[in-house]
Amino acid sequence: MKTTRRALLVAMALAGPALAQTPAPEPVAEPPLPRVAIVTTAGTMVVEVETKRAPITAANFLRYVDQKRLDGVNFYRVVKVAPEFGFVQFGPHTDAKRNLPPIKHEPTTQTGLSHIDGTLSIARLGVGTARGEFTISVGDQRRALDAAPGVPADGQGYAAFARIVEGRDVLVKILDTAVDPAKASNGAFKGEMPAAPVKVITARRMVR
Repeated sequence: MKTTRRALLVAMALAGPALAQTPAPEPVAEPPLPRVAIVTTAGTMVVEVETKRAPITAANFLRYVDQKRLDGVNFYRVVKVAPEFGFVQFGPHTDAKRNLPPIKHEPTTQTGLSHIDGTLSIARLGVGTARGEFTISVGDQRRALDAAPGVPADGQGYAAFARIVEGRDVLVKILDTAVDPAKASNGAFKGEMPAAPVKVITARRMVR
């Protein structure tokens, strides 16, 4: 009996170091966030899309990209408050056939994203009406576009979902586009519409 117990203890002692040397499994790396190259007549911008933090809004943008619905659209609105401060807007605008169904609103209070410099968000009227009109903030636009009481009237703000990681100089060029003070769209955006708008040539996912 003692011999058997001694042999068991020896076996356990020999096995201990072997077990201790077994390496821990490597953590599984999460896939990188998707990136999209927006090629325009003013140059190329690369945006990183927050599919984890704003999954609904991000997926909607990627559908417009994958279905090539943004190819050929204009940056039809330029709101320049000061040098390198304001926002620009692009999308189907009056070309209704390019639009996809509206999506559920994801406020910044839910996603944790904010309208800092280079942030992409989706424009809307009422909550849940956003389709394919996208804004890009130039400078810190949190006070104007983040969800907060009175911004806009319902306090839910715009849904942020991506940010520029390359090509900010192109964004500034677009913001600096000269506007036609008399131009408007069905009475809206007067003084904010470029005389010769920058055009999106292509918007494509990048291989990472």
